[in-house]
Amino acid sequence: MKKSLVFLLLSCIQFVNSQELALVKKNAKIGYLSKDGSFKIEPQYKSARSFSEGLAAVENGGKWGFIDAKGSWVIPADFKDAKDFNSGIAVVQKDKDWVYINTKGEIQKAPASEKLFDFNDGVAFIRQNNKVGLINNKMGVVLEPKYDQIKPFENGYARVELNKNWGIIDTNGKELVEPIYAEVGNYFKGTTWARKDKTFGLVSGGKFIPVDGAEKIWDFETQDLTYAKKNGKIGYIDLKGNWVILPIYDKGKAFSKNLAPVLVGKKWGFINPQGKFVIEPTYNDAEVFSTNGLAPVKESNWGFINESGKLVIPTQYGITTNAIIAMFTQQDKGFIGGVARVKNEGKWGFLKPDGTVLANQWFENAELFSKSAEKPQPAAAPAEKPKEETKSVAKKPAAKKRNNIYLQIN
Repeated sequence: MKKSLVFLLLSCIQFVNSQELALVKKNAKIGYLSKDGSFKIEPQYKSARSFSEGLAAVENGGKWGFIDAKGSWVIPADFKDAKDFNSGIAVVQKDKDWVYINTKGEIQKAPASEKLFDFNDGVAFIRQNNKVGLINNKMGVVLEPKYDQIKPFENGYARVELNKNWGIIDTNGKELVEPIYAEVGNYFKGTTWARKDKTFGLVSGGKFIPVDGAEKIWDFETQDLTYAKKNGKIGYIDLKGNWVILPIYDKGKAFSKNLAPVLVGKKWGFINPQGKFVIEPTYNDAEVFSTNGLAPVKESNWGFINESGKLVIPTQYGITTNAIIAMFTQQDKGFIGGVARVKNEGKWGFLKPDGTVLANQWFENAELFSKSAEKPQPAAAPAEKPKEETKSVAKKPAAKKRNNIYLQIN
């Protein structure tokens, strides 16, 4: 009996800790929706941000503070502006100055920097004398400023620029790819694509491997194949730089669930890793498969197919098209965490995989679900992957990433 009770308690704790909330706007007010379709926090705010690490920045009387998933104030609204928490640290504007605070609202003294940058993967940039380095969330210097640019970290890796050449570092500042290339891609399983002079190839184990005839290579994502261009056509290469699917397509996108969208003429279909069509080209557009086995496809509007090509949700919706989000994550147009954000007749809602609308509710605006429970923070530990940043002189913090979107009611 005791064991059953303990198991039940642990299950409840796990459920609470994994709860996700979506920021939505209803009747010109912002609230937070849970995945059962009910309001965890009723719409009441004029301006607010999505939850991040258990806290959400909201505006109250012209000042910003942070609430928890119950809607209780954890950090009073004393700031002129506030960004999201990441790695246990947030950037806020106190009077005229931008400063770092921890989850208790305590100001953190950081090393000198020409600008404050958001934390990500346990580290943040510092810039001194137009050179960029790294600090950790304990405000210690991890990497003295030495690069001209560092792109934002993703999964523990970032591209760096030095003297107009590019390489890759991890969150400890260790160079994994020497900055000697004209371009580099993301870091996936110890490999990245790169351009050396005018030649595209892969870099693995410190060696540059030219890819025969490649005119461009895209990032590796979830599988060991990525798309590349040769003679103006798209094909697919493996992690060794071999063409495993000949470049015969007009356009292509990443593999997921062993299927990749490709364009032939004016129609999109899906091929398998052997280059054979599993879903014939019949659509005006198509996106990659989500982990739940559904992919967005477009006729006049968007719907969803399963892995056998069956249309399981009619093509009657608009789908997420936020360009800022799309810069940093794939599949923002599909199912994420079991729901897909869609638009219908000017309103936004969340589709479930069976095609029904979450709680049959539509909103003036809705953002992607995000974790409402705080997660353990790394001291600055590495992880795995990259994208973009650094070169502005204003002392405002860097722009937000991913789905933590700021809404304001005018």
